[in-house]
Amino acid sequence: REFGPNSLPPFPPKKLLPLTPTQTEERRAQLEKFVQLVSQDQRISTSDVFTGFLLSAQQETQNAKEEIISLDIHLMNWQKITVRVSSLARTSTVMEAVCKFLKLDEKYMSYFCIYLVSKCNNELSVERRLQDFESAYLSLKSAGVNHFLVIRKSYWDSSYEEELLEDKVCLNLLYVQAVSDIERGWTRADGDSRRKLVALQARGSKKEYLQRARNLKFYGHIQFRSCICDYPQPNTTVTISSGGRDLVFHLDSDPASENKACFRVTRIKCWRITTSLSDSTESSHASPAKLKLELSFEYLMSKDHLRWICIRSDQAILMSVCLQGMVDELLSKRHGVKNEEKSDKSSRRGSWNYMKRDGSSHQISSNIGRSVSTDGIVQNANREESNNIIGRSKGQVRKMTEKFSSKHGIKNGPSSPKPLVENDAFEGIGDDDL
Repeated sequence: REFGPNSLPPFPPKKLLPLTPTQTEERRAQLEKFVQLVSQDQRISTSDVFTGFLLSAQQETQNAKEEIISLDIHLMNWQKITVRVSSLARTSTVMEAVCKFLKLDEKYMSYFCIYLVSKCNNELSVERRLQDFESAYLSLKSAGVNHFLVIRKSYWDSSYEEELLEDKVCLNLLYVQAVSDIERGWTRADGDSRRKLVALQARGSKKEYLQRARNLKFYGHIQFRSCICDYPQPNTTVTISSGGRDLVFHLDSDPASENKACFRVTRIKCWRITTSLSDSTESSHASPAKLKLELSFEYLMSKDHLRWICIRSDQAILMSVCLQGMVDELLSKRHGVKNEEKSDKSSRRGSWNYMKRDGSSHQISSNIGRSVSTDGIVQNANREESNNIIGRSKGQVRKMTEKFSSKHGIKNGPSSPKPLVENDAFEGIGDDDL
């Protein structure tokens, strides 16, 4: 009613009879698809109706009660900041508390975001970027042990840093991330560059360090876990990273190798995520079938030659979010929109009723999860989305319901079809441009 009859995709129909374990997983996949579709529309995903509903659903699922808690957020040098917030505080509220403690200028807040990461034996893996329709505390709690919340920059285009490097707090946040990414090998530095960076680090020359680091390969990239793709041939094991305007495939799963393929986001015509269920032969009858995620994108290999490339990875959704972020930035620059968020307080309206699964209901308001304390604690470790970002229109990100031919997928069981997301940053090229 709030956004019109044609704004939402069809809701997955309910079944009258009890579901089998496989049907339950299929139903879960269909609901997951519905939420993903809805969240692609910025008007809906940033509305209080949507965020309030998902926050309430998360609260109900975990049987959580609202209380003031201490939440730990880490910088990329593993320095820990503790803020006092509501257990139901949405991600943006937690981010506001962190920025207030760090004394980060409000106009720069949109340049940073909170990621959920896993860390084991000093190996760091990015799980996903937290969205504003979830409670950061409840998401961290449900992730379990060896999971943490970290602050990373939210943008992909390093040209934004011309302004950010002039701010002391921004400079420090970017510096600790750059040092971490270089040490982990996500950003590539040869021996000579590394020696110069170590010297700058020893002198505390953060700005000069970043200026040199920005010229390194894969600066600002997020590196994903090894996965399977069909490029250049089926069942190829690769390590993928995303950053700038590229998806980079390290073809021998060694990020230090030069054997790689770069896919420019401006030559990706469209992409989609497919959720598949494993065959019954792959899982026992006692346990439900496992969900498999696949990201497929159509790429302009040469003039008039488009090819579908498929990636099978449990981080497929994160890859899709990264792709969308890069596209958003390209469109923002075309329209002259800065990467800054406007306050959305004017769109907050009253309250609504949320109906629980047991049939009972309670009232939710636009202020759900907004309690926040400005108190903060910082501890040293051993080592030192917004409406205005993109101003999307209906023509910029078009959701399509046509099914994708199965010959392009890596199928291992019943599949939940996902829509194609067309890329308006796609640029047609000629052979001379390749």
